[in-house]
Formats: sequence, structure tokens, C-alpha cells
Amino acid sequence: MTYSLLGHCRRTGQFGAAVATSSLAVGSRCTHAAAGVGGILTQHRTDPRLGPLGLSLLRAGASAEQTLAALVVSTPHHRWRQLAAIDRQGRTAHFHGANVKPALNAVHGPGCVALGNILANDRVPAAMAEAFAQAEAEPLAERLMRAMEAGEAAGGEGRPVISSALLVVEREVFPLVDLRVDEAPEAISALRRLWNAYAPSVQLFVTRAIDPDAAPGVT
Repeated sequence: MTYSLLGHCRRTGQFGAAVATSSLAVGSRCTHAAAGVGGILTQHRTDPRLGPLGLSLLRAGASAEQTLAALVVSTPHHRWRQLAAIDRQGRTAHFHGANVKPALNAVHGPGCVALGNILANDRVPAAMAEAFAQAEAEPLAERLMRAMEAGEAAGGEGRPVISSALLVVEREVFPLVDLRVDEAPEAISALRRLWNAYAPSVQLFVTRAIDPDAAPGVT
């Protein structure tokens, strides 16, 4: 009941992920990324423990493929898991467990991998990857949003989506962007509104953290 995309911007070095589902709190369970390292998606019958474990493997120098192979070996429940990884070189990999329910698919594009399960149709990930590629000149967070909107337009899930999330990391240990929507009747549209409102302040919040004397404003 989830569709998502992991992406990398070679120009800025950013990594990010966007995800949507018909169950609650998808942003707290499925998306994992670290600056200079890469990203992990863990979904279907989600095991959030695989996110930090995957990042530790990527941080140690494992490729995306090596990381997913190790994650699969690490759990006796891999047949229930749908996983994806992107490494610091922008290489991608995915895994579908034997019990992951259709419609399901994964599509790899330049610097991205899109995947989903219990989809309205198996063309959803392809629409997401295409939208991500077509928006190459945009900031990574915007590209991820366009991918989610394209996935929704291609059919999305068979059930109403109520939870969505957008995560981008750049240089710091904290996320550049970490936005989440829950219990919303049109979660992707709500996430779009959040991103549009937050986008002008992205660098302001970074400046407040690393150089507060130079930051405008009083809060």
C-alpha cells in the first residue's frame, strides 16, 4: 500500500526520498537518508530497523546492491519486505520479497529508483521515475514532489492515500527538508502545500543552525 522514490542530485550532493500510503505515519517508518551516504526505503510490511542498518552499511562503503543483499540476509522475514537503496555514487538497487502483494513494480532511472506495492497498476513507478528525470533542473525536493504527483496521476494506490512524507539531506547531520502529512484525505496535495510554504525558508533554517549571527529574524 505504498509508493515511493529515492533520488540523488549530483549537482548538490543531496539525497532524498518521498513516499505515500493509505496507512498512518509513513514518514516515520519508511524513509531513511544520511548526508554524503545515501538512502534506504523499507516498505510493505515495514521493518524500520532496516533503514538505519542499511545506512550503516552504505556509510561503511557498501554499494546499493551489496547493502540490499546484506539487509535481506539479516532478516528471516525478508519475504515480506520491499526495499530500495541508493549509494553515494547514485547507484540504485531494489528488492521485492516473495510475499509482497501486487500490483508491484520498481523502475530505475538516472539517480533514482521508484517502487511500490498494492498499487492501482504496475505503471505507477515508471511515471514517477519519468517525472523525476524530466525535472532535472529543479531542486531535489521539487523533483521528488513531482514524482509523487505523477505517481498519483498514474493511479497511485487502490486505496485513498492519507499519509505522505518528503525527506532531503545535504551536508548536515539534520535533514534539509523533513515534511510529513498524516490523516489527510488528499495527502500528496497537502504535502505539496507544505513544501511550497517551506521552500523559501530551507536555507534560513540551516543558517540559524550553523551561523545564527548571520541569520535574519528574531526566532
